Amino acid sequence: MSSRLIGVGVGPGDPELVTVKGVNALRAADVVVVPVMDTGERGRAEATVLHYVPAEKVVRVVFALNERTDRERREAAWDAAGERVAGMLRERGSVAFATIGDPNVYSTFTYLAQTVGELVPGVVVESVPGITAMQDLAARSGAVLTEGTEPLTLVPVTAGSAVLKEALAGPGTVVAYKFGRQAGEVAEVLRETGRLEDAVWGSALGLPEESVRSAAQMDGTPLPYLSTLIAPPRRAGGRGGKL
Repeated sequence: MSSRLIGVGVGPGDPELVTVKGVNALRAADVVVVPVMDTGERGRAEATVLHYVPAEKVVRVVFALNERTDRERREAAWDAAGERVAGMLRERGSVAFATIGDPNVYSTFTYLAQTVGELVPGVVVESVPGITAMQDLAARSGAVLTEGTEPLTLVPVTAGSAVLKEALAGPGTVVAYKFGRQAGEVAEVLRETGRLEDAVWGSALGLPEESVRSAAQMDGTPLPYLSTLIAPPRRAGGRGGKL
């Protein structure tokens, strides 16, 4: 019988936003792997998972998620994590990997699946979609992500503020992920493109330290790394004006 690796999206942090299918997948797996920074603190994925499965079923695996510059060190961490998960698959059969948001949207699961696929011939790789931070922020702030024929652009600000500026110069809503450390640059780009007043940002959604605010309140102070920004376009023409 083939071993199975299942990437399970557990949402942006609010335990109530894990889907029924996601909970079932976590509980059905022989072991649930959660990614951990090399600094060792508990991440959002682990905290969310522990609402649904016992701690003895959870295995913490280091992925050096805070490594941005040393490619060799980062890839060594991926290799080590892949080897460890491959060993679990050989011994136990089914492993669920819990990831914040969705396993197919900027997720460590992508790298893990590729590595394990090379180490465990015949492994079946599956994924269970999860609620994304942009969906949760839209719901909590009242921001509308898209209307009619509008496009939706998702930009990781780790790619640079120039990429964000290019996206903001186009039509439709722009969502920015991981912008907290560059909050000052982001606020300036929003101002330059006329998007500041309608934009909203949020962090720690659904958690006690949650913050949801207008982007116009950003003063250049760095924000939490995993902050999310929604910058909708100016909409004219009343109801259905974008159809």
